[in-house]
Amino acid sequence: MALFLDGLVIVGTLVLIASLVPIQRLIDKLPPGQVRRNWRILRALIFFFIAGYIWYTAGNWHNGGRSWEFIVAAIFCLGACFVFLVNTLSLQTTIDVRRVAAMELENITDPLMGINNRRYLDRRLKEEVERALRYNLPLSILLLDIDRFKRINDRYGHQVGDLVLKSLGKLIVSTVRTTDVVARYGGEEILIIATCTPVPPTPVFAERLRAAVENSVLVPQCALTQGEQVRVTVSVGVAFLGPGTADMAALVKSADDALYRAKREGRNRVVIDEGPTVA
Repeated sequence: MALFLDGLVIVGTLVLIASLVPIQRLIDKLPPGQVRRNWRILRALIFFFIAGYIWYTAGNWHNGGRSWEFIVAAIFCLGACFVFLVNTLSLQTTIDVRRVAAMELENITDPLMGINNRRYLDRRLKEEVERALRYNLPLSILLLDIDRFKRINDRYGHQVGDLVLKSLGKLIVSTVRTTDVVARYGGEEILIIATCTPVPPTPVFAERLRAAVENSVLVPQCALTQGEQVRVTVSVGVAFLGPGTADMAALVKSADDALYRAKREGRNRVVIDEGPTVA
């Protein structure tokens, strides 16, 4: 009987040691912060329990036999199993949550440019328009298009064209505010939702964005066999939510009209919608 009780505690000790494996994997997957610190505290407590199990076993080796000692040994073993199951389930839950989050991110991200895709744009723009109308908030959108992008594909090839699109996406995301929404509208067109942005600052923001693109090298010399740098310019159409653009379709059409005006007037410029919202 005493040997059986000692065996239960030893098994519990081994299970506790095994529970350190999933908890360490879980800690490695967590970002720095309070949650990670809490799991480290739990790991330290498990080490404490392991030491207690070893101390108990050493102090009661072959001395068991009474009924209450059987209960204690069973609690030790089952408690260790409980800790192991909790740690294992926590690790699996973390893996599943991260997998679902990655799938959701892929579902709303354009794989080439690394920004939001058209599916996400349509949903988010509809939500922002409804919110702006409900709470009387300002809302602006910017529609950008790369000037003469076909020439880049014809001269350098589509792989370089893809590099340009990818670099442009990163540049725009790093230039706009974190509250703005950047999404691929179609082809080489990018739409930016500037939330809570009134009319006066928006043209300045659009001009700053246009200048940032013009002054940036999107593909360095080392990436090209011709030894050239690839620079591009963009035309930008800006529209504001207002009486003449009181729904998503009208707002996008207004920005699209302004964009085509920028193209007709020479490209590499910002054109503001001249509808009722600007007057």
